[in-house]
Amino acid sequence: MSRSRFLIAALATLALLMAPSLAFSLPGAEKISPTADTQTQAAQASAPNATALAESTKSLESIQYSFREVAKKVLPVVVEIDVTEVIKQPAQQMQTPFDWFFNQPPGGGQQREFKRGGLGSGIIVKRTGDTYYVLTNNHVVDSATDISVKLGDQREFKGKVVGKDDRKDLAVVSFTAKEAIPVAELGDSNTLEVGDLVLAVGNPLGFENTITMGIVSALGRRGPQGQSVSASTDYIQTDASINQGNSGGALVNIRGQVVGINTWIAAPTGGNVGLGFAIPINNAKKAIDDFISKGKVEYGWLGVLPDDVQAASNADTYPGVAKDLKIENLKGALVVDVFKGSPADKAGLLPGDYIQRVNGQDLKNRDDLILVVGNLLAGKTYDFDIVRYGERQKLSIKLGVRDDKSEATSYKNMWPGVSVVRVTDDIRKEADIAKGLNGVVIGLVADPETPAGVAGLRPGDVIVEMNGKSIGTILDFYKALNDKSKKDVSFKVNRKGTEVTVGVSR
Repeated sequence: MSRSRFLIAALATLALLMAPSLAFSLPGAEKISPTADTQTQAAQASAPNATALAESTKSLESIQYSFREVAKKVLPVVVEIDVTEVIKQPAQQMQTPFDWFFNQPPGGGQQREFKRGGLGSGIIVKRTGDTYYVLTNNHVVDSATDISVKLGDQREFKGKVVGKDDRKDLAVVSFTAKEAIPVAELGDSNTLEVGDLVLAVGNPLGFENTITMGIVSALGRRGPQGQSVSASTDYIQTDASINQGNSGGALVNIRGQVVGINTWIAAPTGGNVGLGFAIPINNAKKAIDDFISKGKVEYGWLGVLPDDVQAASNADTYPGVAKDLKIENLKGALVVDVFKGSPADKAGLLPGDYIQRVNGQDLKNRDDLILVVGNLLAGKTYDFDIVRYGERQKLSIKLGVRDDKSEATSYKNMWPGVSVVRVTDDIRKEADIAKGLNGVVIGLVADPETPAGVAGLRPGDVIVEMNGKSIGTILDFYKALNDKSKKDVSFKVNRKGTEVTVGVSR
């Protein structure tokens, strides 16, 4: 029996044992004077109850002692991180009565600087010689000019940033110490299940060495929409109490193994409401090694622009696409565009391909594809299971290193740079498409610098022909687009009643 079930069973036993005494103490209950017979029966009944109570108490004590052992194991490896930031603000935001008294513009037109302290937590994850490495959140140390690492026994060390990454919101800080300091045992977050007992360890609101307990409330949660971290990691949701100062601290299992890094809370009122989120430790293991060896996180790069075409939220965005491509009810991510010269392009991945599995891991959606590929090693080859034109295929692709500043990721290399959908009644009305004109319409031009944008294709253009072939479905579109027998693709489109021919260079 697991410890969590053991605890529940023990608590249930105690509740049952207490139930008879509670029943007799209810207000308004009739008082009955015990007779000799009833006293004898009570004495006989109390013996087994006392035995059961003693056994239940032993069970609870064993659970309590196990939590004590977990605390002894994890408290020494979770540290407090104190930072100092230099904040710059325009002087007009720092007005004082003296600015006007001396007939000067507020602040004299100069910027003012002030120092601000910050507090977070961290986990000692590795030791090399006299150097210790502490895993924390990027937002804890991102703007820090001074960093202090304080151990549970109050020893303090000067820390420095080894590397940081805002996409995953992770960072590693190092400090030097000659004496031996415990290092955390990292667990396997992939083995977590909803309902598992977990403990959050950190320094909430400055209260050092705090442990709270809860369960895994959910797995695979996504970050807040609009934030870069939303597609770079998923999260463990827990009801273990997490507050400001817990960021970067450990989420541990009942073996004292770190399974997550506490990162953010959903807090409408600003305080803990039982909705805490931690980065799974498996999402951080590669980052730790990258920080230490390279000073930054290296993300695997595939070189595609993917999207969800079957999500309920995209039902109106991609009408008819899943049906035409014969991928209805299949989980995965649609390749909308491929960057020319990218690993995907070199391996033969095409626009319109539907990726279902990467390196043996099933994909639920676009974010899964981004997360899985980003966590894979650049320079290594992985298997991709796809659906192309309704048929399943397998490709082997050697991933590159993601570099958002590289020329390779510029819009001009995105092919073709448009997304298409079926003409529906709503689209017909919105795009002013004539009745009787059916088929495929351009829903979006990704950027004016893409080949499609440079050629002059526009949202609302109804594609009539491509390279002289009639286009009636999304499948027709992708088959014609991917026909490399011709260097350029000729589009005949109907633009508000006028037929226009546009050539797009590969």
